[in-house]
Amino acid sequence: MKNVLLLVHDDKGQEARFQAALDLTRALEGHLSCVDVAIMPGVGFDDYVGNGGAMLLAAEQARESENKAALQARLEKEDVSWDWTDVTASISGGVISASTLADVIVMDAGFEGYPSMREMASQILVRARKPLLAVPQTLERMAFNRALIAWDGRASCAATMRACTPLLALADEVEIFMVRDGAERTDPLEAAQYLSRHNIHATVRTIDDALNAPDVAIAQECERWRPDYVLMGAYGRGRLMEAFGGVTKRMLGKAKLPLLLGH
Repeated sequence: MKNVLLLVHDDKGQEARFQAALDLTRALEGHLSCVDVAIMPGVGFDDYVGNGGAMLLAAEQARESENKAALQARLEKEDVSWDWTDVTASISGGVISASTLADVIVMDAGFEGYPSMREMASQILVRARKPLLAVPQTLERMAFNRALIAWDGRASCAATMRACTPLLALADEVEIFMVRDGAERTDPLEAAQYLSRHNIHATVRTIDDALNAPDVAIAQECERWRPDYVLMGAYGRGRLMEAFGGVTKRMLGKAKLPLLLGH
């Protein structure tokens, strides 16, 4: 887990993404790949407003050129290995095209304004099938000392945990937390045994809660245990089924902590 991919775009969440990506790259002693996306105007835009689409694209590319100069000047002063790629595409398309050799993708979970990063993160999760770190737009620094695994016993959560074992190994404390609903396929004790073989000694906490949705219980556990980030599977029942309000969508919409997600 060495290759960190960062979305670069001049928007409200960029600073949080940038800081999280730097902290993650340092923690993993890895390499940071920045993909700077100039957003392509919607297909058919010119059909209605003549050269308006070309003008919008030129303005977007000019903004990103200034953004690139500012961030590269900052990167030159950081103690991380990095490279830079410029693309003109949609946010999701640009990130996915650059993610072939990425081990983890850094986004934010913001949904105010344009583009909606919550929606972009959802698209990238489903299509790129790589672990994605979605951080709150208010994040200033990323810590890795306390990791909460929101275990549901499904394949997406297990795969995310396996892929992120190098990051979990950096934690002083790991808790595997499960809200039992009878649908789990793999017991949390089995997950703890798996981690122990990687010298990660996790505690297990399970609760029975038929009244609240899992995201409510996870939020309550975060208040109680105070993790630095939450690792969980995403869209375990399919994104289409969650489109009208599933656990993943609600977690992204209310994220107060970084979420390390995998599909």
